[in-house]
Amino acid sequence: MDGDLWEFQFIYARGRGGRADAGRQEGRFIRAAHIRHCDLERVVENPCAEDAEVDERILELARFLLKAPLPFQAADRHEYWLLDPKDNAPLALIFSCVDASEMASFPKLTDWTALPAAVMPIETSEDERSKSYGPVNYRLERCVAERAGSKPRARWFTRRSSESEDFPPFLVREDWESEESRDLCRRYLDRQAPRLLMLHGMGWDDRRRMELAAQANALDVARFYPLYPEIADKELMDKIRIEARLRMAAGESAYALGRRDGVLYQ
Repeated sequence: MDGDLWEFQFIYARGRGGRADAGRQEGRFIRAAHIRHCDLERVVENPCAEDAEVDERILELARFLLKAPLPFQAADRHEYWLLDPKDNAPLALIFSCVDASEMASFPKLTDWTALPAAVMPIETSEDERSKSYGPVNYRLERCVAERAGSKPRARWFTRRSSESEDFPPFLVREDWESEESRDLCRRYLDRQAPRLLMLHGMGWDDRRRMELAAQANALDVARFYPLYPEIADKELMDKIRIEARLRMAAGESAYALGRRDGVLYQ
């Protein structure tokens, strides 16, 4: 997610005899370990663990990551979208994958899940707190579910340069009928701006809009900056990162630093 904390996974595959290992589900990714980028060099230089040599494949991966240019090119062109029943157009992105062969292994969900409030807290007003309103994240989640209808539908799309489908640039539609829903969506996307700036293929005006919104969360910008494919306003971004360095030097840290930000649906 940030080019610093890497998560190592492995996938069970068929052995030489054509059979998967007993009790292991073939094709399923398993999270094995995570490591900070600064520790990768130590692994390569001292390839021992508990008096045993580290697997050469792990060393190969570590050497690759040490030299890997960031950000990687976007590769997950296959996207599974919840649909708006009024026009059957994409409403909210549920998940995505790199290879078409992976699509069948994803669950056929019709629920869009917002980034949890524990990972991305969004400030609420005094009036909202006095009325015991829940987090913005989950209120927007309900709005999306209600808009999808009592019989929600979802389908796979494959992104192409000539794609005629109108995909929401920030992965959820913003054209809400009620002012309350529009406000919830705007606040959610504004708070998510440091993460949304990692998206590839974003229009220049959209990117500038997210950079302006990201000013309110300088520490998150500093964390995700290595994975931004483009910068619309370099002067603004430099100011945000300087603010982040000053705040971190004073002992401040990002709220969700160290938490896992994603969910693997396989």
